[in-house]
Amino acid sequence: MYDMNWDIRFDNAGKKFRLGLLASLKINCSVDNLADVAEITLPEAVMNQVLSLEASIPRGTSLIIKLGYDGQLEKEFEGFIQDITTNDSTLKILCEDALFLFRKSVKDLELKPTSIKAIAQYLVNQIDPSFKVSCDYNISYEKFTIHQATGYDVLKKLQEETKANIYFDTSNKILHIHPPYIEKGADVVYSMHRNIEKSSLEYKRAIDKKVEVTIESTNIKGKVTSIKRGTTGGDSITLKVGPMTAAAMEEIAAAALRKNNFDGFAGTFDGWLVPFVRPGDSAHYIDLDYPHKKGTYYVVGVETTFDESGGKRTITPGIKLG
Repeated sequence: MYDMNWDIRFDNAGKKFRLGLLASLKINCSVDNLADVAEITLPEAVMNQVLSLEASIPRGTSLIIKLGYDGQLEKEFEGFIQDITTNDSTLKILCEDALFLFRKSVKDLELKPTSIKAIAQYLVNQIDPSFKVSCDYNISYEKFTIHQATGYDVLKKLQEETKANIYFDTSNKILHIHPPYIEKGADVVYSMHRNIEKSSLEYKRAIDKKVEVTIESTNIKGKVTSIKRGTTGGDSITLKVGPMTAAAMEEIAAAALRKNNFDGFAGTFDGWLVPFVRPGDSAHYIDLDYPHKKGTYYVVGVETTFDESGGKRTITPGIKLG
């Protein structure tokens, strides 16, 4: 029997606090989301005394969440308090990673020509120059306009148009932008006969699914150009993007096909806190009853829950890597 442990610490402008009670915790991380988020649930009152936390840990307070067994803790989340709410006799602390810092307005600007990396660097320079940009996604724009927008708005538009994997390394203050399914994280092993509690996985083959992607771009002269990639007769996906080069449109079409048409799993499976796993990791999947499903899969998302009934991870695998 493992002993469950947790450690949640806050830092409000140098004033540090450690959380002393916890009802439940949920952390959601996904390559499809701009931000990792956490929800800490506490009882609204203890010993008939209503909890009041806003003065000690207001919006913007930084925090680190660690979980584990038998004193062996892993850092699960690092970010900032976004809001504190009360409802149904519970108090919830809603948290977001470093994207929280980028929900600030940036100056209007028209960049031409430019690139996704240059746009991200402009945001960092405007909001927090201590952040670095790590970008290996070669997407070029003929023109990109920022008007009455926050850093979040701009990153959201970039993600929607390019299908990039955009996320923050809060600890090291890095804004990452990469093509989907390219990065390789840690290797973890999951077996249906050892450390998978429940599964709703269904194996999908790209050959059985027809997907056609259309990329439409309106150039700086107002002319619409488009390309189609994939296979007709099935699902049709249309993405409208800003003024872009033909090479950039090809990159985005390839990325959209990678995200929507692949050999791999649909669905999720449940494990425990061990092994520690993050989106972008490679999950080596074993099922002795169905050997054809054995392989290495890209981890798309992880939802971690922690309460009196135990610690659980719901893992969303995606494309088969090998």
